[in-house]
Amino acid sequence: MTSPPTLARSLGLADAAFIGLGSMIGAGVFAVWAPAAQAAGAGLLIGLGIAAFIAYCNATASAQLAAVHPTSGGTYSYGRAELGQWWGFIAGWCFVIGKLASCAAMALVFAAYAAPPGWERPIAVAAVAALAIVNLFGVTRTAQLIRVIVVMVLLGLAVVVAAGVSVPSHPIAASTLFEGGAFGILQAAGLLFFAFAGYARIATMGEEVRDPSRTIPRAIVIALATTIVIYAVVAVIAITTLGPALATSAAPLADVVAAAGWSWAQPVVRVAAAAASLGALLALIAGIGRTGLAMAREGDMPRYFAAVHPRWRVPYRAEIAIAVIVIATVCLADVRGAIGFSSFGVLLYYLIANLAAYRQHGTARRYPRALQVIGAIGCLVLAFALPWQSVVAGAALVVLGIAVRALRLRRQRAH
Repeated sequence: MTSPPTLARSLGLADAAFIGLGSMIGAGVFAVWAPAAQAAGAGLLIGLGIAAFIAYCNATASAQLAAVHPTSGGTYSYGRAELGQWWGFIAGWCFVIGKLASCAAMALVFAAYAAPPGWERPIAVAAVAALAIVNLFGVTRTAQLIRVIVVMVLLGLAVVVAAGVSVPSHPIAASTLFEGGAFGILQAAGLLFFAFAGYARIATMGEEVRDPSRTIPRAIVIALATTIVIYAVVAVIAITTLGPALATSAAPLADVVAAAGWSWAQPVVRVAAAAASLGALLALIAGIGRTGLAMAREGDMPRYFAAVHPRWRVPYRAEIAIAVIVIATVCLADVRGAIGFSSFGVLLYYLIANLAAYRQHGTARRYPRALQVIGAIGCLVLAFALPWQSVVAGAALVVLGIAVRALRLRRQRAH
């Protein structure tokens, strides 16, 4: 009897790091500044620092876990191995629902920059369908396309920074950093966390990375450190160039270029924003597909989705289902609501990653346990500091998933 096809180990360190960069330096850098500024004003800079540090704590937990459990599924697999099946299920469920919302947000941001007025949703649907097809033809093609997109995005951000430096700035007074209050700063941090969460995509691809015990931890740290530096520079430029107007800007980085009088550069920024959205969407579909594959293998999703294509070596049924759900969400979604909802689900996902990493000991330990304690507490605080609508909707779906699994297990025991 022949064994079922498995995923191909075709990704090196550069490939994995670029996938992380493509996931983090995505539409968030073009879309998240305005809602963060509404919550905290200039205090979003403090929120950015908080979000970055919590992301670092989470990244060390993910890297430590991935080195010992080099398999697809990310924290779903880690939670099962270190904490038990229920913890793994909750992590996987939070990841899937949060990242499906992220996919819809990425598609809508892409369309906002690339589509003519009135055509935003049809163009968003077309983008989801096209990138799902790209993923179906193999992860190596996915990594190659993400490299191109990341380079385009970095060039666009370089133009934004150059434009911002060329005009008189609004100085940031120390007193304005705290105008939004502690809660506003935490809410901004929770919203900004949305833009940092892409490093998990590296860990979810553990079966496709060469030498995963070395490659995954290094790729996560490289991608996260690079992203933190880029976001800090862009945040300072946006605040000092636009001042209070940042909170009401629909396209803040395009407005930075406009404020400098660089009208020729606005198409460059729009192309970069569209490319960033596509890069994040492409990596998100791949990441959710791998988590869905892992959950289906364990029976936490229908085993129908555990199939791997014999030629292209991808979880094709899971990825097709993801594309269908995201397309349906795009037809109904709101970008800002999707950002908050996604952050809630992903923060709970990383809460479990920190708890799982805390349980590791001996040679498995790579980082101090204090980082996992801080990461876990930080995830909880930021999750419940998000807009109440996101918290209520996210909590309701988490409870629904738990209830459905409990009912399924009860029926299995009855038979």
